[in-house]
Amino acid sequence: MHCEHCEAAVREEVSAVAGVESVVVDLETKRVDVTGGPLDDAAIRAAIQEAGYEVA
Repeated sequence: MHCEHCEAAVREEVSAVAGVESVVVDLETKRVDVTGGPLDDAAIRAAIQEAGYEVA
């Protein structure tokens, strides 16, 4: 992830996951912080991959 488009793509995909209340994407650290509940880790990881990015 390196631009605002990348940030928006990840935020949009992850926001669509059930239980997600907020998504903060940090381009500098390449970190995605998700809050809400209950959260499904596998679904969040799949959403990030659907946006076209690898999950570490």
